[in-house]
Amino acid sequence: MEAHEASEAIEEGHGTPFKSKAALQISVLALILALTNLGGSNSTKASGEHDIAASNYYSFYQAKNVRQTQYKLASDQLEITLASDSKINPAAKEKIQKTLAEYKKKIERYESEPDTGEGKKELMEKAKHEEHERDLALRKDPWFDYAASLLQIAIVLASVAIVVSNPLLLGTSFVVGLLGILSSLNGVFLLI
Repeated sequence: MEAHEASEAIEEGHGTPFKSKAALQISVLALILALTNLGGSNSTKASGEHDIAASNYYSFYQAKNVRQTQYKLASDQLEITLASDSKINPAAKEKIQKTLAEYKKKIERYESEPDTGEGKKELMEKAKHEEHERDLALRKDPWFDYAASLLQIAIVLASVAIVVSNPLLLGTSFVVGLLGILSSLNGVFLLI
């Protein structure tokens, strides 16, 4: 084997600087694409989880509201009974007033339970928070989709650039990849 043949064999084994640069670019783009897909998947999963949590809090709120309404109706009925029937004996009147007081306490407790966080007021706040988190995840998700598409296009362009040995195509791939990276970062931080 002559020196010239050895040189060609080494060049074929290691590739040209252009091919090495393109291969490195493809590797970096593929890594960022994998991370972008993970971010998009996590964003989709988070939006579903927060949507379910918000729905659960709203259901719990409605159940509390129904119970509270039942106690309001019952207490209204007891108040009507006390106001309309002057012939109620004192023991019965005292029992009705005691029951009425208990119902009013329950009505207030259903409205707000800061110690347990399960009053209607607290449940509504939790539901609104979960909705906000869901909406945030839904705003992030499309950016990951855009990024994944741009990164895939950039990888294809870089691959074609290797085959046709076209530096301009590799530069185009770099620009498209950069747009994909920026879209991915926006998916994480929502800068735009």
